[in-house]
Amino acid sequence: MINFKIYTTANELPEFWDVLPNNDIFLKRSFLNGLEQSSPKNIFSYYLCVFKEDKPVGIAVIQRVEMYLDDIFRNTSSNSFKQMAKAIVSKIVRGNALVVGNLMHTGQHGLFFIKEEINYQDYLNIVFKALKTLKKEIKQNYGKKVRIIAFKDYFEADPIHENIDLFKDNNLYKVQVQPNMLLSIPEEWSTSEDYIAVLSKKYKRRYKTARKKNNAIVKKELNVDAIKANETILFHLYKNVSDNARVNSFILSENHFFSLKKALKGSFKVFGYFLNEELVGFYTLILNKRTLETYFLGYDKALQQKHQMYLNMLYDMVCFAIENNLKSIVYARTAMEIKSSVGAKANTMHIYMKHTNNFIANTVLKFIVKYLNPVRKWTERNPFK
Repeated sequence: MINFKIYTTANELPEFWDVLPNNDIFLKRSFLNGLEQSSPKNIFSYYLCVFKEDKPVGIAVIQRVEMYLDDIFRNTSSNSFKQMAKAIVSKIVRGNALVVGNLMHTGQHGLFFIKEEINYQDYLNIVFKALKTLKKEIKQNYGKKVRIIAFKDYFEADPIHENIDLFKDNNLYKVQVQPNMLLSIPEEWSTSEDYIAVLSKKYKRRYKTARKKNNAIVKKELNVDAIKANETILFHLYKNVSDNARVNSFILSENHFFSLKKALKGSFKVFGYFLNEELVGFYTLILNKRTLETYFLGYDKALQQKHQMYLNMLYDMVCFAIENNLKSIVYARTAMEIKSSVGAKANTMHIYMKHTNNFIANTVLKFIVKYLNPVRKWTERNPFK
């Protein structure tokens, strides 16, 4: 017999949650605790345990997201047509959504099961049952209807696509979203000089120019006390970048980086860029076994171009990965062209989703998803010889 239990806080999670053989830090209790203590005000997490004959065989993270106009469209426009389009879109997507995975980070960070104990179809069927249960509980407890259900961020080779008939049976459709930018680190790269050596002349010059423009910047890793002391300015710098996004569905809480540092300790890194002892930029990293996950960053927009801070952050991430013997860097989506200029490659990703209102055709929702998260045209760069 296969059944499930839903937990509403990470503190309730049983010991076996971390004993299950998954290697994803985003599914570990330490990360989930840290995230819960600093989650955006419109995101709430649920934790699903799947049992077979009372033996735990799988887990899943499901987020309830409250989406409203001010959250979805951070920047307002005076263009009346755009305002009308945004109003129409917001009427369809605003409200509560259930997302299987972590809306705050690119990648599949919501599902894990033991293949030797349960097959994928049985596992997904339980996830769908849990979603139906949550949908009812949200209506009963909060008086809210769940408008959208989504499973997020699967590479083309992910075996989840072998279950596409199951998604169709549950009225979810598959849609391509912006790619995940990944950089593989060859074993022979042991220092940053090895990386520089394989750059073509054009990109070697670009690397040297960017580093020269960044000479006045002092980079420091921030410990937990420094993160706390700089909490407000870190949030302000993050908002500078976040508010520039065409579409966003959440705003981090001000204590987010401090909370994650306390929870993840050495697996969470915050590096500050200082100019004349003033914090003017930062980036964050999460060590996920031998994968380097780039996380949120921020900078002073008035200084960004002069010191090429964003490009230097990308280079610093490459150097960190090499020096710490990591295998790959997840640069995530957005800014694909500049990320490809440091060596990252685009990997196509898909999501599955549906609108729970039968009067709204999935073809309409599909159009809206592409409007909110378009697959943009961009020129791929190859910086290597």
